[in-house]
Amino acid sequence: MTVDTIISDLSGAMQKAIAHLESELSKIRAGKASAAILDGIHVEYYGSPTQLSQVANVTTPDARTISIQPWERNMLGPIEKAIIASNIGLNPQNDGNYIRLFLPPLTEERRKELVKRSFSEGEQAKIAVRNIRRDSMELIKKLQKDGLSEDAAKDSETRIQGITDKFIAQVDQHCKDKEKDIMTV
Repeated sequence: MTVDTIISDLSGAMQKAIAHLESELSKIRAGKASAAILDGIHVEYYGSPTQLSQVANVTTPDARTISIQPWERNMLGPIEKAIIASNIGLNPQNDGNYIRLFLPPLTEERRKELVKRSFSEGEQAKIAVRNIRRDSMELIKKLQKDGLSEDAAKDSETRIQGITDKFIAQVDQHCKDKEKDIMTV
């Protein structure tokens, strides 16, 4: 294993941590309807748990409504049960053809809770990035024991720290953007 391999692996792993953070932040609703709120909800479909998006068409006709149209009418009940069980805080309205979710306007207190949750997700991403940095530093130390010069090891550690700082800054920026999104009335 070379220093360049370690650094490219490190960048790839940190990029995955950022992608995961983006995915988690998209699930936190910011007063606007988004189909991402329903990601992770599974419906019982012919005996096996299936993602909601695989059994229905999910759309957002306006900023406060999510519309779910199942491909099979007999799926209305199971979809409704899955949404209630998912605890996302929305009550499904079933009209026999569609299920609609109406997002209530966010209160100031609820907005603050959502901001806290988004910063908590950000902290998890930072922990992941730091763990990746630690693992990479250990690999550099092993290479140093196997004959890598001390100067090369120090340069590599400096590069790793620079990449880490860049990704931590990205995490902070994502969290600030989400906070701005949530707090905008």
